[in-house]
Amino acid sequence: MLHIKNLHAGIEEKGILKGINLEVKAGEVHAIMGPNGSGKSTLSAVIAGKEEYEVTEGEIFLNGENIEELGAEERAHEGVFLSFQYPVEIPGVTVTNFIKTAINETRKAKGLEEMSASEMLKKIREKAELLEIDRKFLSRSLNEGFSGGEKKRNEIFQMAMLEPKLAILDETDSGLDIDALRIVSNGVNKLRSKDNAVIVITHYQRLLEYIVPDYVHVLHDGKIVKSGTKELALELEEKGYDWIKQEATI
Repeated sequence: MLHIKNLHAGIEEKGILKGINLEVKAGEVHAIMGPNGSGKSTLSAVIAGKEEYEVTEGEIFLNGENIEELGAEERAHEGVFLSFQYPVEIPGVTVTNFIKTAINETRKAKGLEEMSASEMLKKIREKAELLEIDRKFLSRSLNEGFSGGEKKRNEIFQMAMLEPKLAILDETDSGLDIDALRIVSNGVNKLRSKDNAVIVITHYQRLLEYIVPDYVHVLHDGKIVKSGTKELALELEEKGYDWIKQEATI
């Protein structure tokens, strides 16, 4: 599904990613871990096509197609979903209206007609029930006055409605208490399928107790320096990142 070859990228002439190679297949969950400044959020932003980042070398393929020339919106239409570490507030735009617009813009880009009101309502009800979301929540302004857990739950709802091929969760556990973490993780797990893939970016192993990855990759200084199974995350929890840094410099 996702194939990254020798990816170098940065921002404002500062190199951050220094040769990333990564392959994510349909049905898989990959966790990206690493200390602050290692390039985790930059990697997610570059995959999603955020324009402030510049790719200087390497290629990104989605389902066999090079997406280097596609902007962020076009990549979203192709099935790339990025959850933000700090979701923005949009006063006056309800959660429901936002998601209706997002879905219909994607359908328009694919040459499809807008989803009918009855079909949209049915889907909203199904996904809200799946994620244990109160209907009143859907009529609130997007992220305005939301707690950290509500913002993250809203993003998982958006993910459920959009049904992306590749979902990138950038530190979705940031600022969540245990209850909110469990709710968000349950939502992600319910949406996993053999036809989609998930990349989870996190500092901590605790999220991976709920969203169990098939593979764990450790970033250091813009490179993947170690890969393994979920046991690698447990090893990082026990030893910290210093031993990874030492191995990377040997």
